[in-house]
Amino acid sequence: MTDPSQYDDENWDSNDDYPDFDEPVSKSELKRQSAHQQEIGEQLVNLSDAHLKTIPLDEELGDAVALARRINRKKDGFRRQLQFIGKLMRSRELEPIETALAKLQHQQNEHNALFHKLEKARDAIADQGDSAIEPLLSDYPQLERQKLRHFYRAIVKERSNNKPPKAYRELFQYLKGAIVE
Repeated sequence: MTDPSQYDDENWDSNDDYPDFDEPVSKSELKRQSAHQQEIGEQLVNLSDAHLKTIPLDEELGDAVALARRINRKKDGFRRQLQFIGKLMRSRELEPIETALAKLQHQQNEHNALFHKLEKARDAIADQGDSAIEPLLSDYPQLERQKLRHFYRAIVKERSNNKPPKAYRELFQYLKGAIVE
């Protein structure tokens, strides 16, 4: 028989957790978790083959994702397959998958930021000429001043003759090749 004194108010700490009793998870919370797992599954389905290989998936989950990628997205089977992927994820550790997806997203964000920076540099050279070339050369000494000036003159000439922006595109490719690699 238990000692009733162990339940006295003095011994009671309202912050104690009962290890034997877990709080029941509400139905709404279960739905949120299920939607989150399904959302992760949809992110996996939308990845390219190369990126999908970097995600730690077991064989069953990998096969389910591969099947979802083959199903026509407008059909109801695709939605059901996503639900199935979410169901499979309930019995798996999501942290490694979420970490790998976050890493891919971070790499994509860095890549986009770099391309925006290159586009701004290209636009500045095309619009301002030498005044934009000088700061760019101080930041990236591997660039060739003469080449940048040549691109600027070609862009001005193309714009004055209403020709397609061939030099404008070539300038971007030159910047991308010299700065990124």
